[in-house]
Amino acid sequence: MLKDHAKVMQAILVSGEIIGRKKLQKMIYIAKKVDFPFQERFQFHFYGPYSEELTLRVEELCNMGFLNEVKEKKGGYFQYRYTLTEDGKEFLSMNEVDMPFLQDCFTDMNGRNARFLELVSTVLYFDNLAKEEVADKVFTLKSSQRYTEAEIDEAYSYIEGLKQKAKLL
Repeated sequence: MLKDHAKVMQAILVSGEIIGRKKLQKMIYIAKKVDFPFQERFQFHFYGPYSEELTLRVEELCNMGFLNEVKEKKGGYFQYRYTLTEDGKEFLSMNEVDMPFLQDCFTDMNGRNARFLELVSTVLYFDNLAKEEVADKVFTLKSSQRYTEAEIDEAYSYIEGLKQKAKLL
């Protein structure tokens, strides 16, 4: 019943702490696209791929006391920090989640900023298109972010590196 909840909890556990709702969304989406078994459905949204299911799942985990969400005022906006509670850790210890190599990928992604993860997730969202078409989409849909060709190339390299980590470690 809570198998998909446990996967999200495991992702947060191996990350230690995830700062930002957008970052959490992007990390789960990217992991799903490099073949980790996350089931949430994503649609393209203002900040790239977004899952209402994931938002609800996180809210449920907070309500169950498995996930700790801390809301902090940062300048003109609020930022959220996510960590697993002791109850969440205990639940996971009794409900094993088998996702080898998740920690390496999530540690790596968690070390990146949300802007870069937004680019990577956008590139992955349009992975059925040629690289030039993806770049056009990024420049059009993400014009306010002012991504460069070099950043798009870096995103592609990063994706390949994550795929290698997910499969070969």
